[in-house]
Amino acid sequence: MSKELLMMDARELLRRYAKGERDFQGAKLESAFLGGADLSGANLRECDLSGANLIGANLERANLRESNLSDSHLDALLNEANLIGANLTRATLKGARLMNASLRSANLQGAILTGADLSYAVMSEADLRDSDLSRAKMIGCNLGRAKLMNASLEGANLEGANLTNAVLMKANLEEANLSKAILDGANLSYANAARADFSHARISSANLGSTNFTEANFRAAHIIWTTLRNTDFTRANLYRAQLCWSNMTGAILVEAQLIDANINEVNFKNADLRGAIMPDAGSRDLNGKE
Repeated sequence: MSKELLMMDARELLRRYAKGERDFQGAKLESAFLGGADLSGANLRECDLSGANLIGANLERANLRESNLSDSHLDALLNEANLIGANLTRATLKGARLMNASLRSANLQGAILTGADLSYAVMSEADLRDSDLSRAKMIGCNLGRAKLMNASLEGANLEGANLTNAVLMKANLEEANLSKAILDGANLSYANAARADFSHARISSANLGSTNFTEANFRAAHIIWTTLRNTDFTRANLYRAQLCWSNMTGAILVEAQLIDANINEVNFKNADLRGAIMPDAGSRDLNGKE
């Protein structure tokens, strides 16, 4: 790394960028003001931008791999940006546009991404613990093996997202859209997914124990070989859902709709089925009697 990069400030960076220079790898720009700046396509790999102000900046296709963006204000244009392994702890990305960006293995603990557009972004193995993704647009997002414990995804759009082996323990998924999402091997234990949409979702070998699915929509969802112990499905829609070989011990299915559902080999031991509409169109009580 050159001495010039170590000594460079925001003004010098912008001056050199305007002259056509693009390689600023390793620059030290902590707390810099770069609001509204055009840095599209710049190489900012391994830069220190902690606490920087990048509100309204254009960072499309920028290389921010392994950069330090902790506590930064990054409400910016980041479509197709490379943020692999970046440090974004406590960063603010409200309304940021991150379509097709890669945040694989990035650290986003405590980050604020409310209303951000992460459609088709790669976030596999990212650390999103305690982050705020409420109302975020995450259509087709790859969140495989991501850590989302205690994250807020309230009202988020995760249609078609890949959450294979993701950990969402105690996450807030209230009214989130997870239609057609893939949750194979995911852990949603103790999460709140009241009124969420899981229609046509694929869920196998997952842990959904003690999760709140009150009034959630599982129409035509595949929930097979899955742990559903003590899970609350009160008034949930399980019409045509595939539930074979799942464990519903102690589950609450009060007034749940299971018309045309596949319940082959499902364990309903100690489940509460009062008022539930079962596959044979009959109404069952707690003891499974008509």
